[in-house]
Amino acid sequence: MDLARVLEQTVSTNQKELVAALKFLEEAAESNLSQFLAELCAVLADTTHPHVVRMAAGLQIKNYLTSKDSAVKQQHQQRWLSLDAIARNTIRDLVLQSLGTEETGPSSAAQVIAGIACAEIPLGLWEDLIPRLVMSVTSSEASPKLKEAALETIGYICSDMEPEHLMVHSDKILTAIVQGMHKDEANLHVKLAATNAMLNTLEFTKTNFDKAVSLCFYLHFGIVYCCCCCKHVVRNSERNFIMQVICEATQVEDTKVKVVALQCLVKIMSLYYKYMEPYMGPALFAVSMGGNSYTMHKEYVGGPGPHYMVNLLAQSVALVIDPELFASEAGRPPENISRFYAKGALQYLIPLLTHLLAKQEELDDEDDWNPSKAAGVCLMLLATLCEDSVLPMVVPFVTEKILHPNWRMRDAAVMAFGSILEGPSTQELRGIVNGGMPTLINLLHDESVVVRDTTAWAIGRICELIPEAALKEDNLMPLLNAMLACLNSEPRVASNICWAFSSLAESAYEAAEVTEDDPETYSMSGVYSNVVEKLLQTTDRADGHQNNLRNAAYEAVMEMIKNSPKDCYEVVLNTTRVILDRIQALLQMETHIQSTSDRSHYNDLQSLLCATLQSVLRKVKEEHIANISDNVMASLIQMLKSSGSGGVQEDALMAVGTVVEVVGMEFLKYMDVFKEYLVIGLQNKAEYQVCIAAVGVVGDICRAVNRAVLPYCDELMNILLTNLSDAGVHRSVKPHILSVFGDIALAVGGDFKTYLPVVLQTLQQAASAQVDKTDYDMVDYLNELRESCLEAYTGIIQGLKGDNEKEISQDVMLVSDHHIMFVLSFIEIIAKDEDHSEGTVAASSGLLGDLCIAFGPTSGPQLIKLIDSKTAIAELLTEGRRSKTSKTRSLAIWGTKEIRKLKNKA
Repeated sequence: MDLARVLEQTVSTNQKELVAALKFLEEAAESNLSQFLAELCAVLADTTHPHVVRMAAGLQIKNYLTSKDSAVKQQHQQRWLSLDAIARNTIRDLVLQSLGTEETGPSSAAQVIAGIACAEIPLGLWEDLIPRLVMSVTSSEASPKLKEAALETIGYICSDMEPEHLMVHSDKILTAIVQGMHKDEANLHVKLAATNAMLNTLEFTKTNFDKAVSLCFYLHFGIVYCCCCCKHVVRNSERNFIMQVICEATQVEDTKVKVVALQCLVKIMSLYYKYMEPYMGPALFAVSMGGNSYTMHKEYVGGPGPHYMVNLLAQSVALVIDPELFASEAGRPPENISRFYAKGALQYLIPLLTHLLAKQEELDDEDDWNPSKAAGVCLMLLATLCEDSVLPMVVPFVTEKILHPNWRMRDAAVMAFGSILEGPSTQELRGIVNGGMPTLINLLHDESVVVRDTTAWAIGRICELIPEAALKEDNLMPLLNAMLACLNSEPRVASNICWAFSSLAESAYEAAEVTEDDPETYSMSGVYSNVVEKLLQTTDRADGHQNNLRNAAYEAVMEMIKNSPKDCYEVVLNTTRVILDRIQALLQMETHIQSTSDRSHYNDLQSLLCATLQSVLRKVKEEHIANISDNVMASLIQMLKSSGSGGVQEDALMAVGTVVEVVGMEFLKYMDVFKEYLVIGLQNKAEYQVCIAAVGVVGDICRAVNRAVLPYCDELMNILLTNLSDAGVHRSVKPHILSVFGDIALAVGGDFKTYLPVVLQTLQQAASAQVDKTDYDMVDYLNELRESCLEAYTGIIQGLKGDNEKEISQDVMLVSDHHIMFVLSFIEIIAKDEDHSEGTVAASSGLLGDLCIAFGPTSGPQLIKLIDSKTAIAELLTEGRRSKTSKTRSLAIWGTKEIRKLKNKA
């Protein structure tokens, strides 16, 4: 068949032609992949073919070379590398020949070249590609089309490949990109492709950013002004030149180029903050302000301009809070130090931000990023960073505009007020907030829904951050009455009010006089019943699905129950009955579900009711639990039986865990019926969150019923061990399983020896796991896995040892000397790993103490000798004793004491 005609049929609206074409291409690829790819490349390179045919050819080639799925991508790359070298060279030459010949973008040839490059360059192949692409940009004879396509290719390669494979080419790549971005480049398509390539290149330009000299230059709307700081100056500073071309690109009139250039600055600020001081005043401040006036272009304000300022401020906040803390703990100076750029710019930033706050529209979608929201985020970050310094500049604006006839001004004033509540000292804020509360309470009845919404949000912030102002006697009742009335308002307003109730309930509880458990009463006791009743009514609103209102109302009910005093217990008990009645009513409605939308709504309600049920059960007194536990378990088992949603199963299992927690040993009467659904949950590989919840329930049951769990252990252990060895089980399940082995061992004591050999072998395999340390998610996973292993060892040692403090148990001796040596080596590995977590330090310290107690009576000298031989363990304990986390600190102190006691005895 004619390949061009087949490719044309791949975009045919005729289904029969389309299916036949795709089948033909699939069979051709299976028959001889290298020949098939070569013929497709020939079509792509032939400029006489229609654009749609060439584009279809490029798409087919790309699909056989790369994929968005990393596993599939790796398979495609291996398949490509297995092709004959001559065929690969032919294909590469044809694709390079196609570069710059396509009529429209994005370039198919560029994507194909990048796909091949990602397979070959990491292995040292196709070494001349980058030089050839650079020549296609820098050559005076290159057409604009070729320059654009070559820069697109460079951008794709830099985006898809690990930076270390391109370091050797970084200078050449930057040469091509800078030339494409330079102000003398007239073609905007070339300039845009170059700017996109720069955005994808910034990770591996560290060496270029390191190369700077003492040179100050001022950038203003694309004009460079230079002045020498000393006469021995090298003007070709690489960092300076990169910054120059990017700042120039932010001043190009073409919106697309400007947007990508600003994104480059955002990325540079994150990657190379410590180098930015020389550019901040002369260049970046002007760029971030969008010019010398406050009249910003619409595309700038709605685009990355505010993002740039938000990123700058967020970076500054992070540098104020984090590096000094982490550096001091590590005993070294911080690598990056905040330059406090924002404090110096407050006088310019605050007028700009308050101006932008009033650029909202009445029908703005709350999920859309707009100038007003960006300004609000900036103002919050400024308040965090500059603390009391923002108050003299923001408070006058609030005072002047909060009663303004124009609703936009009122809303901007309230937004500004709410945005500065975190950062400045409570002492400075208290008087301002106290004085403003009556005005804010009145604004909850404002004619503008936008103003009411923002006011509800601001009051929620006050309840959370300056609660004494809301709880003040003069303010509390007017505020509560206004908030109750606002629960009838539009969903966006009512949702914020629910959040405010959540914060207010917690603050009132914390401010009350607490006895051994709950306070006798608190400031909201008089209206507690009305608030809970109104919130429950709000959960039933027909428009509750809008603005997350139903969820917010249920969450507020949960917080009200959780933070209830003793004199409101009857309301808690009544709410428990209401929730149980709602669950029963909801379960009876299942037969009436007719659509996917109905099912989704039904499942959401089940999840919310399960979560609320957990909250109320924890507050119900022991004498009343017995009266409701049968109904609760019957309802939860019905949910587990009928639910087709993993989310509902997860929530129901978590609710069962709460029942186990509150009824204790009495849960055994439900165990035979519940076990069936527990097993289903443990075997649910498809929805790993359900499996995790089921594993959590196993731990809850073990802690509640202790040895009474033994009759069920064989079946449960078999399932848990099967899950560990099953590659189809999500990796996040496995740490939970390892940890629950410790719970089972603690529950059954010496009877755990039946499972000991296989569990110890499993733990040894898990403790030996290694991950890619450049992947932060995998580093976190490794720490979680190690912490779970430590918890399992702790449970096993404590369980086998039993309660006898003075004599060593024969059961614990089943953990051999060889395995004790492995455990200590494992702790040493953790200690030496600079990425170890706080949790692994705490768990290691506790396990060391338990080992000393369990094996000290007979193996003390040998154990101490082993511990002393591993100096990193002593350093880990020292780190733990200095921890700011009380749990880690106490376990490290205890572990150290047990080691010293054993040394003294030895």
